[in-house]
Parts: sequence; structure tokens; C-alpha cells
Amino acid sequence: MSQQTPLLNHPLALPSVFRPEDLMQAVRSSRRLESAPVPPVCVLDFDGDLSDGLACDASVSVVSTWACFHTQMLALTVDGIRCGVVPRTIGGPYAVLVAEQLHAAGVEVIVGLTSAGRVSADVPLPCVVIADEAVRDEGTSLHYVPPSEALPTPTPALAAHLVRALEPLGHVRQGLVWTTDAPYRETQAQLDSWAKRGVLAVELQAASLFAFAQARGAAVGVVALVSNAVDHTGDQFDTGEHDYRTRVLAGVARAAGAFLADRTPAPDRR
Repeated sequence: MSQQTPLLNHPLALPSVFRPEDLMQAVRSSRRLESAPVPPVCVLDFDGDLSDGLACDASVSVVSTWACFHTQMLALTVDGIRCGVVPRTIGGPYAVLVAEQLHAAGVEVIVGLTSAGRVSADVPLPCVVIADEAVRDEGTSLHYVPPSEALPTPTPALAAHLVRALEPLGHVRQGLVWTTDAPYRETQAQLDSWAKRGVLAVELQAASLFAFAQARGAAVGVVALVSNAVDHTGDQFDTGEHDYRTRVLAGVARAAGAFLADRTPAPDRR
């Protein structure tokens, strides 16, 4: 047996024998679901707070044909863009499991919406951070792309659109985040070290999603609601009221719509 850590010795060039399409077909067979289109834009609502608020909104429907054993999908139209919202997909492995199925189902833009902790003292609380690079202190990304310290977003144009769309909310930053698998193992030494290296916030999904997106050619963005810090003496873990989160969702929808419009070839008028 190899003495190398399996996580650092993954056969990235070999195809997977178990695909998201296979699982989705099993769900359809088990639950007698039709194969139907899903919204072109989907948000992974890691904490579920947005979804909980939307569940009380009469304009939101459950996507009964969403072929997933593990999650439910809500759908609504935001600023003319049909959006799906999948609640409580927290952590890199779970977020990527669902993102794989969204991508296989034909979703064109996937945006992770997550709460996060402040790393840089320059980041105000609360603040929105658009991740454009992520430190890979987790395991899922190593199953998709070779080891490296950090991973830039494979969809920089989407990140730029997210910044522009969310700037009216105030306190919006774009930059590097630290993705960890173990939030209860963060140390002060790590926080100080990463702050010196330009990390804005710490969260659980960005590096995993960026690696998946790079390997699969998916359009992925990550929006972090920075709501807490170990040196903060005010209210902790306050990501805003439902009205604020719906404004974030509206900004995400506008950004995704602008990104898709830019990507669509102009019609030939000859």
C-alpha cells in the first residue's frame, strides 16, 4: 500500500465511476419524477436563513421535479430571472455534491451564499465579501485539481458582476478568503498569519466550489456575509433580516443575468 496520504495522491486524470447523472436518474426512478428543466440560476443557501424566510412567501414554489435525495429546491423569479434556492448545503463536500447535480441538471450559474468570520481587521462588520480566490485548507478541492496553496475563481467575470450588483448594499469587498473544513480548529496564530497575507474572511465552501467549477467548466460565484469575529464585541452572527437577505438575492440574480447576457453571442444581423 502507498504510504502517501490518499488525499494528496488522488488520480485526477481518471474518470469517475459514479456520476451525478446516475444518482439523479435513481432519484427520478425511485420517486417517479419527470425530467424537467430547473432554473438557470441557483443559489446554495448554506445557512438556510434565506430559504426559511422565502418559505413564507406566496411567490415561492417548491420544485417538485428536482432530482436530489438530500435537498429541496425553492424557486422564484427575481428581477426577471428565474432562480432556484437550495437550503442548508453547508460545508465543502455537501456544497459540491449538490453543485455537481445542479450542473448536471443544466444550471448555468451557481452562487454560494454563506456566512463567514472576519479575518482582516480592515473588514467592517457586517460586510459582504465576494470571494475571488480561496486558501485551500480543506479536502474536497484536492479531488478535482492538483494541490496548491490557493485557488482563484474560475469565473472572474461573474465575481465582477456580483461586486457591481451588490455594491449598493454598502460595505462590499472583493478578495481572498480562507476555506477550512474545521471551524472549531481555527487558531489565533492562523488568523494572524492569514490576515498578514491578505485574507479577508474565513468560511467553509469557496475553495471546494472553485475547484469543482474549474474541473467541470461550471460558472460559480461565492458571496460571503461576514457577520462575526473573535475580536468583535458587538452582536455576533447577525447576517441581517429577511429583507436584507432578499436584497442580496436580488443582487445575485441581477449579476447572474448580466453575466449570462455577456456570455450570449450577439445575434447575426446580416
